Amino acid sequence: MLTAHTIKILQSLDKKKFRQKYNLFLVEGNKIICELSESNFKVKEIFSTDPQKLDRTDTPVIQITENELKKISFLKTPKDSVAVCYLPEEEKTEDKDVQLVLDGIQDPGNLGTIIRLADWFGIEQIICSDDTVDVYNPKVIQSTMGSFTRVNIVYTDLAEYLSKTENLNIGTDMEGENIYTFERPEKLNLILGNEGNGMRPETEKRLQKCITIPRFGKSQSTESLNVSMAAGIILGQLFSK
Repeated sequence: MLTAHTIKILQSLDKKKFRQKYNLFLVEGNKIICELSESNFKVKEIFSTDPQKLDRTDTPVIQITENELKKISFLKTPKDSVAVCYLPEEEKTEDKDVQLVLDGIQDPGNLGTIIRLADWFGIEQIICSDDTVDVYNPKVIQSTMGSFTRVNIVYTDLAEYLSKTENLNIGTDMEGENIYTFERPEKLNLILGNEGNGMRPETEKRLQKCITIPRFGKSQSTESLNVSMAAGIILGQLFSK
């Protein structure tokens, strides 16, 4: 049985300040929870309506009722289990050959999708500006479908990082080079800007190449692509060569 105190703490983990205060975040659903055992994430405890489905011997699994699950879940339709995990220590940043760099991404769904894309294309690291949405936001974690366990997410001062990186800084611009003829360099940072405002000026100053996705449709009603859609198109083309 869950105590009122425990429920209060778990409910507070939808906010970054409380995740940092308690050094905890939540992972929901047996499928994603099972992927935690293959990662470096440490699980404090698991609350489940059906513990036998998890078959965990390394972590305490506490049986709860459906009603209790609804109280601690951040999903409209709660899944079977909720894992309480410790926030990891941030790893030292070392350039990978191909990286994504996010400048002020705010939508949790966009970040989650971009992390899934990175995992799909074998990109091991994403560099984020300090004001990018927190990866341990429950909506981000859920939308990654477990990919957050395989992609290192680093938050840093982007202007400083981009001025020191040895990778080629590439951004998107309507006047940039056609992505379908662009030759991928060996080492690159693909920089994606904020959903509404794009890249901030200090980030744009550090771009060394610009690319664009040409529009083939005649309709002018679609002004731009969603940032995660654009990321998928660009990565698909970059890795096709």
